[in-house]
Amino acid sequence: MYTRLVLCFLSVAVRLNTADEFRFASYYGDHMVLQKAPERAVLWGYGANGSKVSVTVTSGEEQGSRAEKAAYVQNGVWRITLDPVQAGGPYDVIAVLQGSADPPVTLTDVLFGDVWLCGGQSNMAYTLSQVFNASDEQALAPEYKHVRIFMAALEVSNEPLMDLPRAALAWSVPSPELLGGPAFTHFSAVCWLFGRYLYQVLGYPVGLVESCWGGTPVEAWSSPQALHKCGLEKQEEVDSSYLYIPGTLPHLLEGMSQFMVAWKNSVLWNAMIHPLLNMTIKGAVWYQGESNTRYHLDKYSCSFPTMIDDWRAAFHLGSGGQTAPDFPFGFVQISTNVRSSRSEGFPLLRWHQTAEYGFAPNPRMKNTFMAVALDLPDDKSPWGSIHPRDKQDVAYRLTLGARAVAYGEKGVSFQGPFPDSVQLIGDSINITYNQPVSVTPTKSAFEICCTEEKKPCNGSSKWLPAPTMQWGERYVQVSVSRCESVVSGLRYAWSDWPCEFKACPVYSADRGLPAPPFTLNRWPQP
Repeated sequence: MYTRLVLCFLSVAVRLNTADEFRFASYYGDHMVLQKAPERAVLWGYGANGSKVSVTVTSGEEQGSRAEKAAYVQNGVWRITLDPVQAGGPYDVIAVLQGSADPPVTLTDVLFGDVWLCGGQSNMAYTLSQVFNASDEQALAPEYKHVRIFMAALEVSNEPLMDLPRAALAWSVPSPELLGGPAFTHFSAVCWLFGRYLYQVLGYPVGLVESCWGGTPVEAWSSPQALHKCGLEKQEEVDSSYLYIPGTLPHLLEGMSQFMVAWKNSVLWNAMIHPLLNMTIKGAVWYQGESNTRYHLDKYSCSFPTMIDDWRAAFHLGSGGQTAPDFPFGFVQISTNVRSSRSEGFPLLRWHQTAEYGFAPNPRMKNTFMAVALDLPDDKSPWGSIHPRDKQDVAYRLTLGARAVAYGEKGVSFQGPFPDSVQLIGDSINITYNQPVSVTPTKSAFEICCTEEKKPCNGSSKWLPAPTMQWGERYVQVSVSRCESVVSGLRYAWSDWPCEFKACPVYSADRGLPAPPFTLNRWPQP
Protein backbone atom coordinates (compact mmCIF):
# COMPACT_ATOMS: atom_id res chain seq x y z
CA MET A 1 0.00 0.00 0.00
CA TYR A 2 2.92 2.34 0.63
CA THR A 3 4.66 1.55 -2.66
CA ARG A 4 2.12 3.69 -4.47
CA LEU A 5 2.93 7.25 -3.48
CA VAL A 6 0.03 9.43 -4.49
CA LEU A 7 0.50 12.99 -5.72
CA CYS A 8 -2.32 15.29 -4.77
CA PHE A 9 -3.21 18.05 -7.26
CA LEU A 10 -4.17 20.68 -4.72
CA SER A 11 -3.23 24.33 -4.44
CA VAL A 12 -1.46 23.63 -1.15
CA ALA A 13 0.28 20.52 -2.41
CA VAL A 14 3.76 19.85 -3.69
CA ARG A 15 5.20 22.03 -6.40
CA LEU A 16 4.73 19.60 -9.27
CA ASN A 17 7.47 19.55 -11.86
CA THR A 18 5.22 20.49 -14.76
CA ALA A 19 8.26 21.93 -16.52
CA ASP A 20 10.39 18.84 -15.78
CA GLU A 21 12.40 20.92 -13.33
CA PHE A 22 15.56 19.08 -12.29
CA ARG A 23 15.85 19.28 -8.53
CA PHE A 24 15.93 17.45 -5.24
CA ALA A 25 12.73 16.80 -3.31
CA SER A 26 11.65 19.58 -0.97
CA TYR A 27 13.26 18.39 2.24
CA TYR A 28 16.80 18.07 0.93
CA GLY A 29 19.03 21.07 1.33
CA ASP A 30 22.32 22.61 2.34
CA HIS A 31 23.44 21.84 5.91
CA MET A 32 21.30 18.70 6.13
CA VAL A 33 22.15 15.42 7.86
CA LEU A 34 21.84 12.14 5.98
CA GLN A 35 21.71 8.80 7.77
CA LYS A 36 25.14 7.33 8.30
CA ALA A 37 26.43 3.78 7.85
CA PRO A 38 25.57 0.98 8.22
CA GLU A 39 22.28 2.28 6.80
CA ARG A 40 22.24 3.86 3.36
CA ALA A 41 20.76 7.28 2.74
CA VAL A 42 18.09 7.69 0.06
CA LEU A 43 18.11 10.71 -2.27
CA TRP A 44 15.32 11.56 -4.69
CA GLY A 45 13.98 14.38 -6.78
CA TYR A 46 12.40 15.42 -10.05
CA GLY A 47 13.45 15.53 -13.69
CA ALA A 48 12.42 14.82 -17.27
CA ASN A 49 11.19 11.30 -17.91
CA GLY A 50 13.78 8.92 -19.30
CA SER A 51 16.77 11.09 -18.45
CA LYS A 52 19.65 9.73 -16.39
CA VAL A 53 20.71 11.28 -13.08
CA SER A 54 24.03 10.65 -11.38
CA VAL A 55 24.89 11.62 -7.81
CA THR A 56 28.31 11.93 -6.21
CA VAL A 57 29.30 12.69 -2.63
CA THR A 58 32.51 14.68 -2.37
CA SER A 59 34.59 16.23 0.36
CA GLY A 60 36.39 19.52 -0.04
CA GLU A 61 39.48 17.80 1.31
CA GLU A 62 39.33 15.14 -1.41
CA GLN A 63 40.55 15.58 -4.95
CA GLY A 64 38.30 12.84 -6.24
CA SER A 65 34.82 11.77 -5.29
CA ARG A 66 33.08 8.80 -3.82
CA ALA A 67 31.60 6.20 -6.17
CA GLU A 68 29.02 7.65 -8.48
CA LYS A 69 25.45 6.38 -8.23
CA ALA A 70 22.99 6.74 -11.09
CA ALA A 71 19.31 6.21 -11.85
CA TYR A 72 16.78 7.02 -14.56
CA VAL A 73 13.85 9.36 -14.12
CA GLN A 74 10.56 7.49 -14.11
CA ASN A 75 7.19 9.22 -13.92
CA GLY A 76 9.02 12.47 -13.32
CA VAL A 77 10.91 11.15 -10.28
CA TRP A 78 14.46 9.88 -9.79
CA ARG A 79 15.68 8.01 -6.73
CA ILE A 80 19.15 6.90 -5.66
CA THR A 81 20.31 4.92 -2.63
CA LEU A 82 23.85 5.88 -1.67
CA ASP A 83 26.50 3.48 -0.52
CA PRO A 84 26.98 3.56 3.27
CA VAL A 85 28.89 6.62 4.47
CA GLN A 86 30.54 6.80 7.88
CA ALA A 87 29.60 9.59 10.27
CA GLY A 88 31.24 12.90 9.53
CA GLY A 89 31.52 15.63 6.93
CA PRO A 90 31.02 18.17 5.58
CA TYR A 91 30.36 16.86 2.09
CA ASP A 92 28.93 18.20 -1.12
CA VAL A 93 26.21 16.07 -2.72
CA ILE A 94 26.12 16.78 -6.45
CA ALA A 95 23.31 15.63 -8.75
CA VAL A 96 23.90 15.82 -12.51
CA LEU A 97 21.32 15.37 -15.27
CA GLN A 98 23.44 13.61 -17.87
CA GLY A 99 23.29 14.81 -21.45
CA SER A 100 21.45 17.95 -20.43
CA ALA A 101 22.34 21.62 -20.37
CA ASP A 102 20.76 21.89 -16.91
CA PRO A 103 23.42 22.82 -14.36
CA PRO A 104 24.25 20.36 -11.58
CA VAL A 105 22.26 20.67 -8.37
CA THR A 106 24.52 20.74 -5.33
CA LEU A 107 23.81 20.35 -1.64
CA THR A 108 26.63 21.83 0.42
CA ASP A 109 27.80 21.32 3.99
CA VAL A 110 26.06 17.95 4.25
CA LEU A 111 26.85 15.78 7.27
CA PHE A 112 26.30 12.07 7.83
CA GLY A 113 25.04 11.01 11.23
CA ASP A 114 21.82 9.81 12.86
CA VAL A 115 18.50 11.27 11.76
CA TRP A 116 15.67 11.43 14.33
CA LEU A 117 12.06 12.38 13.60
CA CYS A 118 10.23 14.39 16.29
CA GLY A 119 6.42 14.33 16.30
CA GLY A 120 3.38 15.06 18.42
CA GLN A 121 1.31 18.01 19.58
CA SER A 122 1.93 21.27 21.48
CA ASN A 123 4.37 19.99 24.09
CA MET A 124 6.59 18.86 21.22
CA ALA A 125 5.91 22.11 19.34
CA TYR A 126 6.86 24.03 22.51
CA THR A 127 9.78 26.30 21.57
CA LEU A 128 13.15 26.62 23.31
CA SER A 129 12.39 30.28 24.04
CA GLN A 130 9.62 29.09 26.40
CA VAL A 131 11.68 26.80 28.67
CA PHE A 132 13.29 27.55 32.01
CA ASN A 133 16.62 29.39 31.51
CA ALA A 134 15.72 29.99 27.87
CA SER A 135 18.43 32.61 27.24
CA ASP A 136 21.16 30.31 28.54
CA GLU A 137 19.85 27.41 26.47
CA GLN A 138 19.74 29.50 23.29
CA ALA A 139 23.25 30.83 23.89
CA LEU A 140 24.60 27.26 23.76
CA ALA A 141 23.38 26.72 20.18
CA PRO A 142 26.65 27.70 18.38
CA GLU A 143 28.52 25.03 20.34
CA TYR A 144 26.48 22.34 18.59
CA LYS A 145 27.00 23.11 14.91
CA HIS A 146 26.85 19.38 14.09
CA VAL A 147 23.28 19.10 15.37
CA ARG A 148 21.18 20.23 12.41
CA ILE A 149 17.48 21.13 12.41
CA PHE A 150 14.60 20.94 9.93
CA MET A 151 10.93 21.75 10.48
CA ALA A 152 7.98 20.73 8.32
CA ALA A 153 5.29 23.37 7.81
CA LEU A 154 1.75 22.88 9.09
CA GLU A 155 -0.24 21.36 6.25
CA VAL A 156 -3.20 19.02 5.88
CA SER A 157 -4.27 16.79 3.03
CA ASN A 158 -7.11 14.38 2.38
CA GLU A 159 -4.79 12.18 0.31
CA PRO A 160 -1.20 11.01 0.94
CA LEU A 161 1.33 13.44 -0.52
CA MET A 162 4.58 12.32 -2.07
CA ASP A 163 6.58 15.40 -1.02
CA LEU A 164 6.27 18.01 1.68
CA PRO A 165 4.31 21.03 0.47
CA ARG A 166 6.83 23.31 2.14
CA ALA A 167 9.26 23.66 5.03
CA ALA A 168 8.74 26.00 7.95
CA LEU A 169 12.50 25.83 8.54
CA ALA A 170 14.90 24.50 5.90
CA TRP A 171 17.89 22.50 7.11
CA SER A 172 19.93 24.86 9.25
CA VAL A 173 22.95 25.13 11.49
CA PRO A 174 21.57 26.02 14.93
CA SER A 175 21.80 29.58 16.21
CA PRO A 176 20.29 31.46 19.17
CA GLU A 177 17.99 33.26 16.75
CA LEU A 178 16.70 30.09 15.07
CA LEU A 179 16.07 28.40 18.41
CA GLY A 180 14.52 31.46 19.99
CA GLY A 181 11.49 31.84 17.79
CA PRO A 182 8.01 32.79 19.00
CA ALA A 183 6.08 30.41 21.27
CA PHE A 184 4.80 27.24 19.58
CA THR A 185 5.84 28.46 16.13
CA HIS A 186 9.49 27.57 15.85
CA PHE A 187 11.80 24.67 16.53
CA SER A 188 10.87 22.18 19.24
CA ALA A 189 12.62 22.48 22.61
CA VAL A 190 12.26 18.77 23.40
CA CYS A 191 13.54 17.79 19.95
CA TRP A 192 16.50 20.17 20.11
CA LEU A 193 17.50 19.24 23.66
CA PHE A 194 17.17 15.53 22.89
CA GLY A 195 19.46 15.93 19.88
CA ARG A 196 21.92 18.08 21.81
CA TYR A 197 22.17 15.64 24.72
CA LEU A 198 22.49 12.74 22.28
CA TYR A 199 25.29 14.48 20.40
CA GLN A 200 27.21 14.92 23.65
CA VAL A 201 27.19 11.13 24.01
CA LEU A 202 27.62 10.06 20.38
CA GLY A 203 30.17 12.65 19.30
CA TYR A 204 28.99 12.61 15.68
CA PRO A 205 26.31 14.54 13.75
CA VAL A 206 22.63 14.37 14.63
CA GLY A 207 19.84 15.48 12.30
CA LEU A 208 16.49 16.52 13.78
CA VAL A 209 13.31 16.58 11.68
CA GLU A 210 10.35 18.18 13.44
CA SER A 211 6.84 17.40 12.19
CA CYS A 212 4.22 18.25 14.80
CA TRP A 213 1.05 20.28 15.31
CA GLY A 214 -0.34 21.57 18.61
CA GLY A 215 -3.69 20.34 19.87
CA THR A 216 -3.94 17.31 17.57
CA PRO A 217 -5.05 13.74 18.35
CA VAL A 218 -3.24 10.57 17.37
CA GLU A 219 -5.91 9.83 14.75
CA ALA A 220 -4.72 12.74 12.58
CA TRP A 221 -1.20 11.26 12.52
CA SER A 222 -2.32 7.71 11.70
CA SER A 223 -2.87 6.11 8.32
CA PRO A 224 -6.32 4.79 7.37
CA GLN A 225 -4.91 1.26 7.62
CA ALA A 226 -3.77 1.83 11.21
CA LEU A 227 -7.09 3.40 12.20
CA HIS A 228 -8.99 0.49 10.68
CA LYS A 229 -7.15 -1.93 12.97
CA CYS A 230 -8.54 -0.05 15.98
CA GLY A 231 -12.06 0.46 14.67
CA LEU A 232 -11.49 4.15 14.09
CA GLU A 233 -11.80 4.32 10.32
CA LYS A 234 -15.16 6.11 10.43
CA GLN A 235 -14.61 9.85 10.71
CA GLU A 236 -16.62 11.39 13.53
CA GLU A 237 -17.85 14.95 13.61
CA VAL A 238 -15.48 16.78 15.94
CA ASP A 239 -17.20 18.70 18.71
CA SER A 240 -15.30 21.93 19.29
CA SER A 241 -15.49 21.27 23.02
CA TYR A 242 -12.90 18.54 22.49
CA LEU A 243 -10.41 21.21 21.47
CA TYR A 244 -10.51 22.93 24.84
CA ILE A 245 -8.73 21.04 27.59
CA PRO A 246 -8.90 22.68 31.05
CA GLY A 247 -5.57 24.32 31.81
CA THR A 248 -5.04 25.44 28.22
CA LEU A 249 -5.00 29.18 27.75
CA PRO A 250 -7.88 30.28 25.48
CA HIS A 251 -5.64 32.31 23.17
CA LEU A 252 -3.83 29.13 22.18
CA LEU A 253 -7.02 27.92 20.52
CA GLU A 254 -7.50 30.93 18.30
CA GLY A 255 -8.21 29.84 14.75
CA MET A 256 -10.60 27.12 15.91
CA SER A 257 -11.52 26.08 12.36
CA GLN A 258 -7.85 25.38 11.58
CA PHE A 259 -7.60 23.12 14.63
CA MET A 260 -10.76 21.29 13.67
CA VAL A 261 -9.39 20.59 10.19
CA ALA A 262 -6.21 19.20 11.75
CA TRP A 263 -8.30 16.78 13.85
CA LYS A 264 -9.60 14.87 10.85
CA ASN A 265 -8.47 11.29 10.44
CA SER A 266 -5.11 10.88 8.68
CA VAL A 267 -4.81 14.47 7.39
CA LEU A 268 -1.45 15.03 9.11
CA TRP A 269 -0.22 11.56 8.25
CA ASN A 270 -1.00 12.40 4.63
CA ALA A 271 0.66 15.83 4.57
CA MET A 272 3.42 15.74 7.21
CA ILE A 273 4.53 12.09 7.63
CA HIS A 274 3.81 10.27 4.37
CA PRO A 275 6.07 12.66 2.39
CA LEU A 276 8.99 11.69 4.63
CA LEU A 277 8.75 7.93 4.12
CA ASN A 278 11.59 7.78 1.57
CA MET A 279 13.93 9.23 4.18
CA THR A 280 16.30 6.89 6.01
CA ILE A 281 15.99 7.58 9.73
CA LYS A 282 17.50 6.20 12.92
CA GLY A 283 14.39 6.58 15.08
CA ALA A 284 11.58 8.80 16.32
CA VAL A 285 10.53 10.57 19.50
CA TRP A 286 6.93 11.54 20.25
CA TYR A 287 5.16 13.85 22.71
CA GLN A 288 1.39 13.70 22.32
CA GLY A 289 -1.70 12.46 24.12
CA GLU A 290 -3.28 15.40 25.88
CA SER A 291 -5.90 15.79 23.14
CA ASN A 292 -6.84 12.13 23.43
CA THR A 293 -7.71 12.48 27.11
CA ARG A 294 -11.06 13.75 25.81
CA TYR A 295 -11.25 12.07 22.40
CA HIS A 296 -11.29 8.30 21.84
CA LEU A 297 -9.51 7.82 25.16
CA ASP A 298 -10.64 4.20 25.43
CA LYS A 299 -9.04 3.44 22.03
CA TYR A 300 -5.60 4.93 22.74
CA SER A 301 -4.12 1.66 24.03
CA CYS A 302 -4.74 0.40 20.48
CA SER A 303 -4.32 3.53 18.36
CA PHE A 304 -0.94 4.62 19.73
CA PRO A 305 0.94 1.27 19.56
CA THR A 306 -0.66 0.60 16.18
CA MET A 307 0.50 3.97 14.88
CA ILE A 308 4.06 3.07 15.93
CA ASP A 309 3.86 -0.28 14.14
CA ASP A 310 2.44 1.38 11.05
CA TRP A 311 5.09 4.13 10.93
CA ARG A 312 7.79 1.50 11.24
CA ALA A 313 6.45 -0.60 8.38
CA ALA A 314 5.91 2.47 6.20
CA PHE A 315 9.37 3.99 6.73
CA HIS A 316 11.03 0.61 6.21
CA LEU A 317 9.23 0.11 2.91
CA GLY A 318 9.50 3.72 1.79
CA SER A 319 13.27 3.78 2.34
CA GLY A 320 13.78 0.55 0.42
CA GLY A 321 14.59 -1.33 3.60
CA GLN A 322 17.17 1.15 4.89
CA THR A 323 15.16 2.36 7.89
CA ALA A 324 14.90 -0.52 10.35
CA PRO A 325 11.51 -2.29 10.43
CA ASP A 326 11.53 -1.92 14.21
CA PHE A 327 13.30 1.42 14.48
CA PRO A 328 13.52 2.77 18.06
CA PHE A 329 10.56 4.89 19.11
CA GLY A 330 10.68 7.04 22.24
CA PHE A 331 7.75 8.87 23.78
CA VAL A 332 6.91 11.13 26.69
CA GLN A 333 4.30 9.92 29.15
CA ILE A 334 2.16 13.04 29.51
CA SER A 335 2.71 15.36 32.45
CA THR A 336 -0.06 17.12 34.38
CA ASN A 337 -2.89 19.53 33.76
CA VAL A 338 -5.32 20.47 36.56
CA ARG A 339 -4.40 20.31 40.24
CA SER A 340 -6.99 18.43 42.35
CA SER A 341 -8.80 17.20 39.24
CA ARG A 342 -10.89 14.07 39.80
CA SER A 343 -11.01 13.26 36.09
CA GLU A 344 -9.44 9.99 35.02
CA GLY A 345 -8.49 11.33 31.61
CA PHE A 346 -4.81 11.95 32.29
CA PRO A 347 -4.06 8.84 34.40
CA LEU A 348 -5.90 6.60 31.93
CA LEU A 349 -4.10 8.14 28.97
CA ARG A 350 -0.74 7.56 30.67
CA TRP A 351 -1.70 3.92 31.19
CA HIS A 352 -2.90 3.53 27.60
CA GLN A 353 0.37 5.05 26.32
CA THR A 354 2.09 1.89 27.57
CA ALA A 355 -0.53 -0.47 26.07
CA GLU A 356 -1.62 -0.99 29.69
CA TYR A 357 1.69 -2.48 30.84
CA GLY A 358 2.80 0.61 32.75
CA PHE A 359 6.36 0.57 31.39
CA ALA A 360 8.24 0.52 28.09
CA PRO A 361 9.57 -1.38 26.29
CA ASN A 362 7.03 -4.12 26.84
CA PRO A 363 5.76 -7.20 24.95
CA ARG A 364 3.30 -5.09 22.92
CA MET A 365 5.64 -2.14 22.33
CA LYS A 366 9.08 -3.57 21.65
CA ASN A 367 12.11 -1.37 21.04
CA THR A 368 10.37 1.63 22.60
CA PHE A 369 11.43 3.87 25.49
CA MET A 370 9.45 6.24 27.69
CA ALA A 371 10.20 9.44 29.58
CA VAL A 372 7.94 9.76 32.63
CA ALA A 373 6.95 13.41 33.19
CA LEU A 374 4.19 13.34 35.82
CA ASP A 375 6.62 14.74 38.43
CA LEU A 376 7.28 17.92 36.40
CA PRO A 377 4.08 19.96 36.97
CA ASP A 378 4.10 23.70 36.42
CA ASP A 379 1.01 25.63 37.48
CA LYS A 380 2.83 28.93 36.89
CA SER A 381 3.56 28.27 33.22
CA PRO A 382 2.64 31.35 31.17
CA TRP A 383 1.24 28.96 28.56
CA GLY A 384 -1.05 27.08 30.90
CA SER A 385 -0.35 24.22 33.29
CA ILE A 386 -0.74 21.71 30.47
CA HIS A 387 2.52 23.15 29.03
CA PRO A 388 5.19 22.79 31.76
CA ARG A 389 8.41 24.67 31.18
CA ASP A 390 10.90 22.01 32.29
CA LYS A 391 11.65 20.43 28.94
CA GLN A 392 15.28 19.77 29.91
CA ASP A 393 14.39 16.85 32.20
CA VAL A 394 11.94 15.50 29.63
CA ALA A 395 14.60 15.49 26.91
CA TYR A 396 17.26 14.08 29.23
CA ARG A 397 15.03 11.17 30.21
CA LEU A 398 14.32 10.51 26.53
CA THR A 399 18.06 10.54 25.87
CA LEU A 400 18.64 7.93 28.57
CA GLY A 401 16.10 5.71 26.85
CA ALA A 402 17.68 6.23 23.45
CA ARG A 403 21.12 5.39 24.80
CA ALA A 404 19.87 2.13 26.30
CA VAL A 405 17.36 1.01 23.67
CA ALA A 406 18.47 2.58 20.38
CA TYR A 407 22.21 2.38 20.97
CA GLY A 408 22.47 -0.58 23.35
CA GLU A 409 24.64 1.28 25.82
CA LYS A 410 25.20 -0.95 28.85
CA GLY A 411 24.68 0.27 32.38
CA VAL A 412 22.36 3.15 31.44
CA SER A 413 19.37 3.33 33.78
CA PHE A 414 16.40 4.69 31.85
CA GLN A 415 13.33 3.30 33.62
CA GLY A 416 11.93 4.28 36.98
CA PRO A 417 11.05 1.56 39.54
CA PHE A 418 8.14 -0.74 38.73
CA PRO A 419 6.58 -3.47 40.89
CA ASP A 420 7.97 -6.96 40.55
CA SER A 421 5.48 -8.43 42.98
CA VAL A 422 2.56 -7.30 45.15
CA GLN A 423 1.53 -9.34 48.20
CA LEU A 424 -1.41 -8.84 50.53
CA ILE A 425 -0.35 -9.86 54.03
CA GLY A 426 -2.84 -9.19 56.80
CA ASP A 427 -3.57 -5.47 57.00
CA SER A 428 -0.83 -4.45 54.58
CA ILE A 429 0.37 -4.81 51.03
CA ASN A 430 4.05 -5.37 50.28
CA ILE A 431 5.19 -3.91 46.94
CA THR A 432 8.55 -5.25 45.80
CA TYR A 433 10.21 -3.18 43.06
CA ASN A 434 12.50 -4.26 40.25
CA GLN A 435 15.30 -1.98 41.45
CA PRO A 436 16.43 -0.11 44.59
CA VAL A 437 14.13 2.77 45.47
CA SER A 438 14.19 6.09 47.24
CA VAL A 439 10.93 6.55 49.15
CA THR A 440 9.15 9.51 50.71
CA PRO A 441 6.18 8.46 52.87
CA THR A 442 2.78 9.33 51.45
CA LYS A 443 -0.77 9.21 52.75
CA SER A 444 -2.57 9.15 49.43
CA ALA A 445 -0.37 8.32 46.41
CA PHE A 446 -1.08 4.60 46.90
CA GLU A 447 -4.74 3.61 46.80
CA ILE A 448 -6.59 0.34 47.28
CA CYS A 449 -9.81 -0.77 45.65
CA CYS A 450 -12.27 -1.95 48.29
CA THR A 451 -15.19 -4.11 47.11
CA GLU A 452 -17.98 -6.12 48.73
CA GLU A 453 -17.01 -9.18 46.69
CA LYS A 454 -14.17 -10.45 44.56
CA LYS A 455 -14.45 -8.52 41.30
CA PRO A 456 -12.38 -6.32 38.95
CA CYS A 457 -11.94 -2.64 39.74
CA ASN A 458 -12.29 0.42 37.54
CA GLY A 459 -12.55 4.18 37.90
CA SER A 460 -16.02 4.03 39.43
CA SER A 461 -14.96 1.56 42.12
CA LYS A 462 -14.40 2.56 45.73
CA TRP A 463 -10.76 3.62 46.07
CA LEU A 464 -9.29 4.41 49.48
CA PRO A 465 -5.90 5.90 50.44
CA ALA A 466 -3.29 3.34 51.47
CA PRO A 467 -0.68 5.21 53.59
CA THR A 468 2.90 3.98 53.56
CA MET A 469 3.87 2.06 56.70
CA GLN A 470 7.51 1.21 56.10
CA TRP A 471 9.97 0.73 53.28
CA GLY A 472 13.36 -0.71 52.48
CA GLU A 473 15.90 -0.96 49.70
CA ARG A 474 13.45 -2.51 47.22
CA TYR A 475 10.04 -2.49 48.85
CA VAL A 476 7.22 -0.30 50.10
CA GLN A 477 4.61 -1.50 52.59
CA VAL A 478 1.20 0.22 52.59
CA SER A 479 -1.75 -0.11 54.93
CA VAL A 480 -5.09 -1.60 53.87
CA SER A 481 -6.72 -1.25 57.28
CA ARG A 482 -9.34 1.21 55.99
CA CYS A 483 -10.88 -1.50 53.81
CA GLU A 484 -13.38 -3.50 55.88
CA SER A 485 -14.32 -5.85 53.06
CA VAL A 486 -12.31 -7.19 50.08
CA VAL A 487 -9.09 -5.61 48.80
CA SER A 488 -9.46 -6.04 45.04
CA GLY A 489 -6.87 -3.69 43.54
CA LEU A 490 -3.96 -1.35 44.04
CA ARG A 491 -2.87 1.74 42.15
CA TYR A 492 -0.15 4.39 42.42
CA ALA A 493 -0.01 8.04 41.33
CA TRP A 494 -3.40 7.61 39.69
CA SER A 495 -4.47 11.21 39.29
CA ASP A 496 -4.01 14.13 36.94
CA TRP A 497 -1.56 15.88 39.31
CA PRO A 498 -0.19 13.20 41.67
CA CYS A 499 2.75 15.10 43.19
CA GLU A 500 4.63 18.36 43.24
CA PHE A 501 7.77 19.18 41.25
CA LYS A 502 10.24 16.28 41.53
CA ALA A 503 8.53 15.26 44.76
CA CYS A 504 6.71 12.02 43.98
CA PRO A 505 6.89 9.32 46.68
CA VAL A 506 8.91 6.71 44.75
CA TYR A 507 12.06 7.26 42.69
CA SER A 508 15.07 5.28 41.63
CA ALA A 509 17.72 5.04 44.35
CA ASP A 510 19.58 8.08 42.98
CA ARG A 511 16.25 9.98 42.74
CA GLY A 512 16.86 10.57 39.05
CA LEU A 513 13.84 8.72 37.64
CA PRO A 514 10.30 8.68 39.02
CA ALA A 515 8.30 5.48 39.32
CA PRO A 516 5.60 5.46 36.64
CA PRO A 517 1.95 5.16 37.66
CA PHE A 518 0.31 1.75 37.73
CA THR A 519 -3.02 0.08 38.45
CA LEU A 520 -3.36 -3.61 39.34
CA ASN A 521 -6.48 -5.74 39.60
CA ARG A 522 -6.35 -8.63 42.05
CA TRP A 523 -9.09 -10.29 40.02
CA PRO A 524 -8.69 -9.21 36.40
CA GLN A 525 -11.49 -9.19 33.90
CA PRO A 526 -12.40 -12.76 32.85
